[in-house]
Amino acid sequence: MGGGSLVAGKVGYAVTCAVAAVVLVVSGYAYKVVSLADGIGGGIGISNGASVGAMNILIMGLESRTNYQGQTLSAGLLAAMHAGSVNGVNNEGVGGQDTNTMILLHIFAGGEKAVGFSIPRDDWVTFPQAYDGQSQGKIDQAYGLAYAQSLSQTVNTSMGTDQRYLEANQAGQAATIATVQAVTGQKIDHFAEINLAGFYYLASAFGGIEACIKPENGGQNLTDANSGFNAMLDGYKWSKGGAQYLHLSAPQALAFVRERDNLQNGDLDRTHRQQAVLDYVIWKLEHNGVLSDLGQLTSLLNTAKQYLITDSTWNLLDFAPQMKALTGKNLQFYTAPIVGYATIDGQSANQIDIPTIQAAIKQKFTAPVPAAKSTSTAKPGAKAAPIPPASSVTVDVYNGGTQAGLATGVSQALVAKGYKGGAVSNASAQSRAATAGTQVFYGSGASANAAKIAGYFGTTAKPLTSLPAGHVEVLLGTGATVVPSGLAPASTTPATPQNAPATSSAGNNGAAGGAVTVGAQAKYGIPCVY
Repeated sequence: MGGGSLVAGKVGYAVTCAVAAVVLVVSGYAYKVVSLADGIGGGIGISNGASVGAMNILIMGLESRTNYQGQTLSAGLLAAMHAGSVNGVNNEGVGGQDTNTMILLHIFAGGEKAVGFSIPRDDWVTFPQAYDGQSQGKIDQAYGLAYAQSLSQTVNTSMGTDQRYLEANQAGQAATIATVQAVTGQKIDHFAEINLAGFYYLASAFGGIEACIKPENGGQNLTDANSGFNAMLDGYKWSKGGAQYLHLSAPQALAFVRERDNLQNGDLDRTHRQQAVLDYVIWKLEHNGVLSDLGQLTSLLNTAKQYLITDSTWNLLDFAPQMKALTGKNLQFYTAPIVGYATIDGQSANQIDIPTIQAAIKQKFTAPVPAAKSTSTAKPGAKAAPIPPASSVTVDVYNGGTQAGLATGVSQALVAKGYKGGAVSNASAQSRAATAGTQVFYGSGASANAAKIAGYFGTTAKPLTSLPAGHVEVLLGTGATVVPSGLAPASTTPATPQNAPATSSAGNNGAAGGAVTVGAQAKYGIPCVY
């Protein structure tokens, strides 16, 4: 899908803004606004998608410069959003229907906590099915590819224009949901999506947003020609230095969440901006009287109806009580980990390891089990037994996947960590069948080191009586394609192409799935970001 950096849109936080507004509205004012809330649906139905209890919600922001009927946005609106021109959209490939924002949000049963994972748009994936012959690409392309394929299949039919574009959007929704489920290993219960105009109008309805910005590289991140972001327009004073709070107008709020070219970690840093703005929107809903003003609420819902789509099986009235989870103190954001950067089919992309992503998300999406009372007879303050040195353990590595040389790479990385190199072979030499996830086994005396090794793969080590004492066995799963990022030495990390974002010691680049945290007394309920 075309468009380039000039038109790269990042609007996903506005979806949760709208969802938060909608469900809080129907919760407190159902008798007056339920008919408005009913108009929010229109997306595909998701089988067995419950509206109460624990659930996973996929938030999608489209880079589209058209409305949901395929009509190009007005010249004035495109100019205000710094999103190109009508001619660019109609004749030069500006825009597209890619999902440049994807946040997978898990709400725990009882609605007391929620966790979100931003999925970087440049992650290179294999789609669950091919679209017009294309089976691989960046994860954000799934929507646009399925959308275009649907339109091409209905172009010579008697179907009306509105129905054609409805089906095209539904094809995109289905493709994105299937792809995200395959990558994350999580079933999606509901989704919400919004397009570029939707963000702009919702940001306007909220009167702009508050942001806390930290300068880096001499203020490089404070302006960006492609997105139109300019912190100085809204009062940023560089002479003060350090983090500063700003009130961003609607156009600058949009530019703030679109900028990536002047951020050291590019799209990964941009996901942190999205997360911070989402925190503000939720804070504002709770603290600034939006929910107590029926006029504002009705206006917000009327706006949402035009630009927000949710799945048709989501009962917002039933979901409303779950909204207590979406507060700054109860909502934690992470970024799905990547392995490194590569140029694939001429595109700058993120290399990922699916088992690592699935393990990271599963860990955060799993409700903690209350600790049982200790029955240990050890004396208080007693120290745990030390872990034997790595050099006392021999590690055998077997490749159960199809990535040639991966077992050798993992073995070399473990040797670099101090372990003794053992057997390196294909899993066909083993009597146990490989699974999608990597497995780690250990013989007597090697349990502590095995647990540490298993941590690199997001799994749990298991004892195996047939292994010699002091041996650990790593059975790489069928889904393993790269050496895990925490294990790989610098020499095995893919080279960074010239147009890939640089890493920064000043901020988490998302490669480890780092969190954006909000302090208990944080102003406006937001973190400070680059």
